Amino acid sequence: MLEKAEGIVLRTFSYGETNSILRLFTREAGKISVMARGAKKPKSRLAAVSQPFVYASFLYYKSTGMKTLNQGDTIDSFRIIRSDIVKTAYASYLLELLDKLTEEQEKNPYLFELLLQLLQRMNEDDDPEILVRIFEMKMTAQAGIKPELEHCTNCGSTKGTFSFSVKEAGFLCHRCIFLDEHRLDIHPKTVELLRTFFHLDISRFGSISLKQRTKDELRRVMEAYYDEYSGLYLKSKRFLEQMEKWE
Repeated sequence: MLEKAEGIVLRTFSYGETNSILRLFTREAGKISVMARGAKKPKSRLAAVSQPFVYASFLYYKSTGMKTLNQGDTIDSFRIIRSDIVKTAYASYLLELLDKLTEEQEKNPYLFELLLQLLQRMNEDDDPEILVRIFEMKMTAQAGIKPELEHCTNCGSTKGTFSFSVKEAGFLCHRCIFLDEHRLDIHPKTVELLRTFFHLDISRFGSISLKQRTKDELRRVMEAYYDEYSGLYLKSKRFLEQMEKWE
């Protein structure tokens, strides 16, 4: 039976000399894998939609085994991302993080829209580093590791000066910082941004410009938190870290 879905190519795998297996994140069916027969042939009609980042409409045969791709029509190839090594690195991280934190055929239209809108904004002129921090914060809920962002994790206070505690999984107010000597002391703006990023409706915010100090603090918090609680090892993340050192 033929099924139709809009999807974004997360990864591709070679299968034999001429075939590819595409891992797609779709609006209608969640994450699925499809066989693209002959996609590696130079004149294949499936070659254009068998590349990472491509957003397309896919028509595939649904079966109990491996699904087979019948047709693909590109909606957006995100050409600017693909031609920029920095944007490619950040976009690859988005896709790999989503891939690791989602199950096969787990429908999540909200997550699909989030990923699509972030890629669209990255393909324009938004800062890819900020977009990644927004995605990381939102994905803590998908991973089941959302930190406490609304009040102090110890006393419940919403007033005062806050630090971020990886150990306590959220904010500590200035009265409770004794609980974690390794807390991350961050600027009040960074505190507010962490809250904002989690609740932010991507479709409603304009371009965000941040000082490098603020971006560095956001990165420190998210890196330390994911390293402690996610259990993930991402190749794209290691490449990003190397690239940031080069810069």
